[in-house]
Amino acid sequence: MTDAQIKELVARLDTSKSLEEEEVWATLKPLGVAIVPFLAEAYAKMKRADGRRSCVFHSMKFGRSSEAAFQLGIAALNDRATLVRYRACGLLAYSLRRDAVPHLQALLQHPDARTAEDAGAAIDAIEAQNHHFFRDRDHSGRTFWELNPGDIPK
Repeated sequence: MTDAQIKELVARLDTSKSLEEEEVWATLKPLGVAIVPFLAEAYAKMKRADGRRSCVFHSMKFGRSSEAAFQLGIAALNDRATLVRYRACGLLAYSLRRDAVPHLQALLQHPDARTAEDAGAAIDAIEAQNHHFFRDRDHSGRTFWELNPGDIPK
């Protein structure tokens, strides 16, 4: 697949039709981490929150292995859509990178209470170096978040 074909497919993620998104993603998924720079580039051009959410969501599993995914997470913290900011917080929580904390701290006073809570949960996960805490906010040990093989303790 050429870069132009990849960009064309990624642009089609800017849809509110979940079946169309799933079909497009099925074609792009085999590219693995190589898709992330295309998602990061397309993010700023997406008109719909669904498209921007899709770019962040499909980059999450690469939060530890791709600088482009990490930078996309940082950029998406300032998105106008709550769900996109939630996905950005999740991506950064999964990255476990301490350099994300100052960016997340800026959201702790966000007017959207959900965004402030998500940023706090991401900070908690990073400080504990346990990405599961983004989902397991009361640290019960009963909620796990598997993005890649080996993410769930055995």
